Amino acid sequence: QVQLVESGGGLVQAGGSLRLSCAASGRTFSSYAMGWFRQAPGKEREFVAGITRSGTGTYYADSVKGRFTISRDNAKNTKYLQMNSLKPEDTGVYYCAARIFNGVASSADEYDYWGQGTQVTVSS
Repeated sequence: QVQLVESGGGLVQAGGSLRLSCAASGRTFSSYAMGWFRQAPGKEREFVAGITRSGTGTYYADSVKGRFTISRDNAKNTKYLQMNSLKPEDTGVYYCAARIFNGVASSADEYDYWGQGTQVTVSS
């Protein structure tokens, strides 16, 4: 089992940047493929980005491609989401997720563990 804790959220103006972190504890971090999801008020949780166990494979939602970068440091048991050129529509609670099977998955149902989330608010 793994425990996930997100940090780095906050309020930023449109065009600004934030970097989210997800710290993991418990079972070996490198055993999990990881993902970031977000949920805006009144909307379903949506996939943002994913990364394989080794970090060599990444995948992004079309809405964030070219603006967001997912990465991980297995030595530090931490993964990151660098968010640049933020837009008001990026506002939401961002969740860190982990899955036992390798490979990137875009469906929330394919993830086994979740963090509590961190709020990101982008003002126009």
